[in-house]
Amino acid sequence: QVQLVESGGGLAQAGGSLRLSCAASGRRFSNYPVAWFRQAPGKEREFVAAINWSGSLTSYSDSVKGRFTVSRDNAKNTVYLQMNSLKPEDTAVYYCAASPVWRAVGVPTTPDKYTYWGQGTQVTVSS
Repeated sequence: QVQLVESGGGLAQAGGSLRLSCAASGRRFSNYPVAWFRQAPGKEREFVAAINWSGSLTSYSDSVKGRFTVSRDNAKNTVYLQMNSLKPEDTAVYYCAASPVWRAVGVPTTPDKYTYWGQGTQVTVSS
């Protein structure tokens, strides 16, 4: 069983930065791919970024590519999302999720591939 806790959300101005953290319990976490999704009010949950178990492979949505960076520190059982050049349209609740596929080759980008989810952290970007 893996439990995920996000932190680091808050209020930022457009053009600013925030770093989200996803801290996990469970030794297996370091062997799973992890993704960040977000959900704005009235919208469906959308993929933001993902990273494979070793950190050697990442994937980003077109809307955040070049602005956001996903990374992980397996020694700390933590995945990060560095968000730069924030825009008001980045406002959403951000969730991290882990897929229980041991050392998967790829990084899934759809929510149905992820079993473990955090409670979410609010990110609000003002213009």
